[in-house]
Amino acid sequence: MNIAVVFDSAGTLLHTCRVVKDILHDTLLHDVETTNLTFADENRALLALHASNRDILAAPPDMLISSFLIENDLGFGVACTRRVIPAERLGEVLYSDTYARVGDLQVCIRDVLKSCRKERALLMDSGVILNMELKRIEYTLTSGGKPFKGAKETISRLHSIGVAAYIASGDRVTRLEELADYLGIPRDRVFGFATPLIKAQIIDGLRQRYDLVVMVGDGINDLLAMKHADVAILTSQQNSGAKPDVLYKAADYVVDHIGAVVDIVAEISGGTSPEGASI
Repeated sequence: MNIAVVFDSAGTLLHTCRVVKDILHDTLLHDVETTNLTFADENRALLALHASNRDILAAPPDMLISSFLIENDLGFGVACTRRVIPAERLGEVLYSDTYARVGDLQVCIRDVLKSCRKERALLMDSGVILNMELKRIEYTLTSGGKPFKGAKETISRLHSIGVAAYIASGDRVTRLEELADYLGIPRDRVFGFATPLIKAQIIDGLRQRYDLVVMVGDGINDLLAMKHADVAILTSQQNSGAKPDVLYKAADYVVDHIGAVVDIVAEISGGTSPEGASI
């Protein structure tokens, strides 16, 4: 049987530290599910900025984020939205914002570096959440982390039984390619800036090429893809608060360790595990 397994990144393959700044209330939020925060209001859109954290830290803290992006000719990718919002409209709000400053991102970056020090953060990314009704940046955010223990071995085990592994995530492509290189996933099997709708379309496309497509995710942004997949696996390896009930209803399996995905796939296909034990 020809099988593909599609993984989300943050919370699924990566143990993630997140820091969010609420611009309206001038407060920092820790370990927030940014996709849940985005889905809480249909007017919100989570954007990943095409900017390095090093360049952000080097910029004047009082500078507007919009000015920083314009002066450095930096773009963005749509990571998550509850409804479809044209990129042009998102860009209009992002590049005209007069509230959020570079310092609002810098504090998130520094806090993540401090929080993730014990995690030896390998990958970091920064972004914003726009509110299209308020026409402004509502939150700034930074996430960083490293692959879960056993993630690399999981990909290796899947490859050893002839299963193709993919990554589909709302993160930047360059960040995901770094992760893929470490895990041993070919870069042509990496899909970045994948909104919930795009993830579902990726699943649909793979179902035309594979006998069975499995979606592995941990958050509300994976829900549509889980529904489109032949098999849906919900991971709870990162304890970041209660997950919406709809995720459990959509899942065929719930696992607390990424390595369990291999045994599930082997069982479904009627094959054997890499260790040779009949499943």
